[in-house]
Amino acid sequence: MRLQLLDAAGQEFPVALLRQVLDVSLYGYSAWRSRPASPLQREYLVPLAHVRSAFARSHSTYGT
Repeated sequence: MRLQLLDAAGQEFPVALLRQVLDVSLYGYSAWRSRPASPLQREYLVPLAHVRSAFARSHSTYGT
């Protein structure tokens, strides 16, 4: 969870600062980023793509 938060917030804040605040090592973060997606993660990507596509086609009103 910390690594996902670090990855998402890394576009807005310096990654080195976030790693220090979240107590994440450079090695651990680098290893997590280079790891391939697990079979379960890949399984969830297909329905997620369909939902995102439907959301975009509905002008951001799908599911509200």
